[in-house]
Amino acid sequence: MLLQVLLGFLAALLIAFAAYRAHSLSRSGAWGAALVGTIIFGLGGWKWAVLLLAFFISSSALTRLFGDRKASLDEKFEKGGRRDLGQVLANGGVACLFTSFHFFLPAAHWTWIGFAAALAAVNADTWSTELGVLNPSPPRLITNGKAVEKGTSGAISLYGTLAAVGGSALIAILAGALGAAGGFWTMAAMISVAGVTGALFDSFLGATVQAIYRCPQCKKETERYLLHTCGTKTIQTRGWKWLNNDLVNLACSIMGAIIGLILL
Repeated sequence: MLLQVLLGFLAALLIAFAAYRAHSLSRSGAWGAALVGTIIFGLGGWKWAVLLLAFFISSSALTRLFGDRKASLDEKFEKGGRRDLGQVLANGGVACLFTSFHFFLPAAHWTWIGFAAALAAVNADTWSTELGVLNPSPPRLITNGKAVEKGTSGAISLYGTLAAVGGSALIAILAGALGAAGGFWTMAAMISVAGVTGALFDSFLGATVQAIYRCPQCKKETERYLLHTCGTKTIQTRGWKWLNNDLVNLACSIMGAIIGLILL
């Protein structure tokens, strides 16, 4: 086991360094990714690492491919395309928790389901965010269907929803193929549903209780606190001040895991 943890640390460190050089991760994000990778590979093994890599590689690739499309929407989002420590832990923290459960309960089937469903949820959410900007028509708030600007927290679109299904399905298919127990199609369907539900819950929180601000200079809604991209101090207009985008992503991951365990 010690050797596996050491190999996991070295592999995670190399991947994190490569992602840092490719500007997919900030310095703090690289250290966070090394930690998450070490835990998941070291305590779970290569099958668990495959799901983590599928999430990380696919989400990073989409960010790079469609970064130009999102550039005009940077004012909307709390953070840019380089993921920092908070984002890494928000997306991978729940997966690490279930990997730790697996280490102490290696015969338990539910640890794999919770792990995969948590990753399916954050992958669905990331794909939806990255590809939803391609939707030709304005998105609509998940709560009331009102048309809003692209990049608005809590908004959904056809392209974004289809992307969420695809992102969740990628993790679900791999989880079904690598899972030690349970039928392939049953597991894949279960995790797919859990992942999409987690992503929709993320949108619901974004439309209701996530902290949202407004720039009085640009007259634009944004997730950014304390300063907007123009340098003007933002004013909170709705939501709970402590509930930022990282915590919403964490809630997305938790919801995915909960739904996966319920369906189990």
